[in-house]
Amino acid sequence: MTVSEMSEQDQIQNKDEAAKKFREEFENIKNEISKFIVGQEEIIEKVIIAIICGGHVLLEGVPGLGKTALVNTISKVLSMSFSRIQFTPDLLPADILGTNILVERGAGKVFEFQEGPVFTNILLADEINRSTPKTQSALLETMQEKTVTIAGKTHRLDLPYFVLATQNPLEMDGTYSLPEAQMDRFYFKLNVKLPKHDDFVAILDRTTGSHETELHPVSNGEQILALGELAKTVPIEPSVKDDLIKLVMSTHPDHENSTPEVKRFIRYGASPRAAQAILGASRVNALLNGRFHVAHEDIRSVAPAALRHRIILSFEGDAEGVDSDQLINELMNKIFN
Repeated sequence: MTVSEMSEQDQIQNKDEAAKKFREEFENIKNEISKFIVGQEEIIEKVIIAIICGGHVLLEGVPGLGKTALVNTISKVLSMSFSRIQFTPDLLPADILGTNILVERGAGKVFEFQEGPVFTNILLADEINRSTPKTQSALLETMQEKTVTIAGKTHRLDLPYFVLATQNPLEMDGTYSLPEAQMDRFYFKLNVKLPKHDDFVAILDRTTGSHETELHPVSNGEQILALGELAKTVPIEPSVKDDLIKLVMSTHPDHENSTPEVKRFIRYGASPRAAQAILGASRVNALLNGRFHVAHEDIRSVAPAALRHRIILSFEGDAEGVDSDQLINELMNKIFN
């Protein structure tokens, strides 16, 4: 056996060991969260994937489905600093970001910056679409640049930093649509559904009995960042990457690969951020499935969560209640087959 062959075998073995350790840490996090959160395995998995990739998550569902409980549980399991903001119509940007206050220093008074709740690792933006667009947009800089600029001075947030936001369906009273620019900054949008009957039983047992579920921290910010760096090393074949790009571009009604349904029901397609999110999440999904390369099935698994909120339906699409996920699946069937 030559030195180069030994070196190649060592590299393969190191990759296998790294992938195995990645899966073990991921499963530890998922299993600990599942001790309290019932029947939301896919939601839990997708949230952890987004966090590892450094992305923000929007959880949509009617009140009472455990969206807030999920975020609270994640903060405990990941052992990171945590803040919660309850979004209401009278909430102001300064209530979120912080503001300069006048304080006494020696013989005089000076302005001193008082940090808002965004200065944390995990920020729960609860019912984010119940505040006005002005307040919603206050999170744009923190979500993209991980900074806060007040009175011309920029303050950097500690890393890792994640916004896990919940919102009620837009049909409910007292809601405001999130601006498209802010929707685009969410890595994933996940729809939280009503639990099944058996899950209902487990929820009642865990939340209404005398025994309180005890959660233990199984990871931290440093480990999450390390998992994210490992995921970035997973390669993707040029042909698979081309198909990923075609998928995102075909969500635009004026593109040659778009379907008749896309041309009819979609007004604006997904941005390059969608391709970035799909690639990052596909790499994590590949590791979870024991592969050190991205395949079409990885893209299929994560694409709906990365695309559904970045596709803007036309008036006709809204009027007919078109399901964005169905359009996405039709595009994947066309491009990947």
